[in-house]
Amino acid sequence: MITQKTIQEVMNTARVEDVIGDFINLKRRGVNMIGNCPFHDEKTPSFTVSPSKNIYKCFGCGKGGDSVRFIMDHEKLSFPESIRFLANKYKIQIEETENTAQEIEHKQVTDSLYIVNDFARDYFTDVLFNRSEGRNIGLSYFKERGFRDSTIKKFELGYATEERDELTKRAIDKKFNIEHLRAVGLTSKSDLDFFRSRVMFTIHNVSGKVVAFAGRTLSSDKKQPKYINSPESEIYNKRAVLYGLYFAKETIRKEDECILVEGYTDVISLHQGQIQNVVASSGTSLTKEQIRLIKRYTQNIKIIYDGDPAGIKAALRGLDLVLESDMNVKLVLLPDGQDPDSFMSQHGTEAFVNYLKEKEEDFLFFKTKLLLTETGNDPIRKTAVIRDIVSSIAKIPDTFKRTLYIRQCSSMLDLSENILNNEVNKTIKFDLKNKRLDAAAPLPSEQASGQEDWLNPKPILSSDEPSLIFNDAWQERAVCTVLINFGQKIYDENTGVTVAQYILESVQDILSYFDIAQYQKIIHEVAEQISKGHTPDHAWFIAHRNEEIREFAVNVLSSPYVYASWEKKEMFLQTQKMPEENYINDANNALLRLQLRKSRRVIKELKSYFEDASSAEMETEEYQINMKVMQVLIQQRNELANKLGMVTL
Repeated sequence: MITQKTIQEVMNTARVEDVIGDFINLKRRGVNMIGNCPFHDEKTPSFTVSPSKNIYKCFGCGKGGDSVRFIMDHEKLSFPESIRFLANKYKIQIEETENTAQEIEHKQVTDSLYIVNDFARDYFTDVLFNRSEGRNIGLSYFKERGFRDSTIKKFELGYATEERDELTKRAIDKKFNIEHLRAVGLTSKSDLDFFRSRVMFTIHNVSGKVVAFAGRTLSSDKKQPKYINSPESEIYNKRAVLYGLYFAKETIRKEDECILVEGYTDVISLHQGQIQNVVASSGTSLTKEQIRLIKRYTQNIKIIYDGDPAGIKAALRGLDLVLESDMNVKLVLLPDGQDPDSFMSQHGTEAFVNYLKEKEEDFLFFKTKLLLTETGNDPIRKTAVIRDIVSSIAKIPDTFKRTLYIRQCSSMLDLSENILNNEVNKTIKFDLKNKRLDAAAPLPSEQASGQEDWLNPKPILSSDEPSLIFNDAWQERAVCTVLINFGQKIYDENTGVTVAQYILESVQDILSYFDIAQYQKIIHEVAEQISKGHTPDHAWFIAHRNEEIREFAVNVLSSPYVYASWEKKEMFLQTQKMPEENYINDANNALLRLQLRKSRRVIKELKSYFEDASSAEMETEEYQINMKVMQVLIQQRNELANKLGMVTL
């Protein structure tokens, strides 16, 4: 294992402009450098490199990170492999620690499982091409589907014989461990072959390693399951694997679109027809892990399913997850009785591509139309449909996109746009509240204090003013932006308090009211790091293990705009510091605005509480405490407004 010291030395030494300059032509623009993005086709440069922050960001496709991330994405290497790549470039000697006995054993087992699967793949393909049973049954089946030899070999298709234990015996003869054969599901507990009399599909992970198999029976016996798959193992998690992604990822990135189909043969048939940006969910509902895989390469997904009712329902199951991931989703339903494989075989590539263009529909609009056709004039069923559509729209994180959907769907549902907007915002607030309750946890300083939090009541927020949610989200984002950009800077020269420490101290009382769980998590993690004696810097954020935090950090550290070279022209601002040095003012303003927002929200809730209180409730201790809280909050609100130069009515 590479030592942390070596990793840090590599990351400190590997200047982002030098590393990227080996692959693309960069030109100076102000303090930054620009060039054509290597991750997508473009004529106008949108790929920006910031030498001062040691990061890159493409404002076209969204890719961004540091030197190590660039090598990982560009060269398709793992993190350790990228560190070795850069260490070799800069002639840095790699220090490695000895793995523990447990780590060594785990790696040996994992490597062994991959090797066992490689053996099985070779066995299945050998049977397919070189044994009479394989040629007469398996190869004939693939040929009938129109697959060429080159396609069969590319996807490493095969055949499992009807013999009860032939693969197992051959593996044992080759000195493979029977427990490893069982672990990957090639051998049953009775030491019999798991796959028998089936054509075999090899399943690869994103780096091309064989992780599992799927076997399809050609028997007409209805008692036999059509497909059986390898069980989950140390190297195979079916929720995090998409069939064909290894072969499709480069084309997905180039086309900036991923086509999702249902079956193995659909993927193979389309690839053979030169439609290669296609993957399959392999008959399962789309998962968050699979969506995250697709999002590495594109924001656009087109889902193709059979036109029968089962296909339609399968298409709708993954809708909300995809929308929640802020992806653009289209749906194409094929004619009844057709799947992508059969359609391609009958009509060819050109007709298939044209059909996709003509028949693609926005996923959400399709869902709305489909559900409305089932309601008739039944108001109860229509109400249920409206709630279903509202739930889907509320999953969309982008405010502008969500607004456009509300406008269009209100027309389709014959419903006032304001009513639909209010219902969507109620759902958003309800979901945010639940996420906030799940994610909320006290800061280290709060855990240590043991003080009662009587001055920080938790009234339930009403759902009649959804604009506050979005306004608060912007202020929360602003605070996290200052934290990431300037957290290590000194806020107070006399005490040595950093900007990060100042922000953490200032948000303790309102952190549980944060609407966005990600921003809350960032503050929690910074607090944890500071409690360990380390204030996170740019490099810590852009190398973060959490992909969402890493992407957020890269975004707030990057800007498509460049400040004019005022210093070189001896032109300086007269009333304040230069933008990059104005972090104290930025921190103060961001915090004051956020605190004011939260104060106003709690005051609003408390007013509602007082108005609804009964005579009996007015006599309770809780009521009296909330009265005191109200007085404190009003005073706090007025002080905050005064500092910001605002008038409070």
